Amino acid sequence: MKIIEVLKFNRELIKKLKTAGIRLEDEAYVDLYTDYMALIEHGEKVSYIVAHLSDKYAISERKVYDLIRRFQSDCKTLAV
Repeated sequence: MKIIEVLKFNRELIKKLKTAGIRLEDEAYVDLYTDYMALIEHGEKVSYIVAHLSDKYAISERKVYDLIRRFQSDCKTLAV
């Protein structure tokens, strides 16, 4: 299957995701956020969690904070 075929087939979904403020590259970090929530429920401190996830996913702590903030934000209202 060619990339253009996938894009054509999923065009509407991609447009809706973009309108909602969702970045396609964030899909790679869904497990990171799941780990974050599990550690929060376990009672760990945010600074420890961020440092741990930064090491585990080989990204900067700033990126971890940005992802957490973005994943916790509401979708744009015009998209929903």
